[in-house]
Parts: sequence; structure tokens; C-alpha cells
Amino acid sequence: MIRPTTTDDIAAILALAVSSGLFPPDATDDVGAVLAASLAGESGPDHVWLTDDDGGPVGVAYYAPERLTEGTWNLYMLAVHPDRQRQGRGAALVRHVEHALAARGARLLLIETSGLGSFEQTRAFYRALGYDEEARIREFYKAGDDKVVFRKLLGAPRHT
Repeated sequence: MIRPTTTDDIAAILALAVSSGLFPPDATDDVGAVLAASLAGESGPDHVWLTDDDGGPVGVAYYAPERLTEGTWNLYMLAVHPDRQRQGRGAALVRHVEHALAARGARLLLIETSGLGSFEQTRAFYRALGYDEEARIREFYKAGDDKVVFRKLLGAPRHT
């Protein structure tokens, strides 16, 4: 069941982010602060956290608009507990995000990930969902670790 995230989910989502390898344990303070601020409405009404709930949070997605653009959004976080991966949960969360954004007239969704070899499965996942690699910024995260940006149009292109 995909549902909006609540403040009661914060600890479980931080543990999920660590167990899935998305963030190291020492980065959870920053993620927790962003999550708490967003759920309190301090980040603005368009910052959305979703939880895949199966007797407790087993997946999470966080997306928000790209400032100073028309209809461009970013999927900033997608994590599924390792025991629940390869069950279609991540794909279901991404599709849920895509449908929600398309319903509000969004036109483009961007997703960033690492260029390290250990993230090849992640990049293959986004390609399988119809995302194209749009950009690669070499050495972005650290020496030898590129930022890879994927993009997908949400609905028919608009002509003005």
C-alpha cells in the first residue's frame, strides 16, 4: 500500500535509507531534518514523501519541484528495504509518482544517481522504467564518482 508519509514513519524511513545502502549511517541527521521539515510543511506544499507500507515502512519516495522551471520535478529519494527488493515495489513507487505528477500537469521528471559500478543495477532499473540518461557530470560526488541524471517526459510534449 502506497500512502503519504507521516512523522511516525521518520525513524523507520531513516533505518530504511541506511539498510538499502542509499545513505551511510552518519548522513541520517541531514536526511531526517529534511524529512521532518518537509512533513511539517516547512519545505513547501509540493514536497511529497510516499511510503510503501507492508506492516511498516518498506519503501519510500521523495519528490519535489525543480525551482524556477515550469513542470519539472525531481525524484530525490527512492529506497526499498533489501528484503523487499525485486518485488516490483520500487517500480510501483516510481509509477505512483509519475501518475501523481502527470495528473497535476507536470511535464518532466529527473532522477540523479551515482555513476559508480555498484550503482549499475540502479541505472538499469531506471532505464527499464523508460528513463533516458540525459547527463553525466564527471567527478561530481567525489573523485571517480560521476553524477548521472535520468529524465522522462510525463505525457505529451507541450508546444507554445
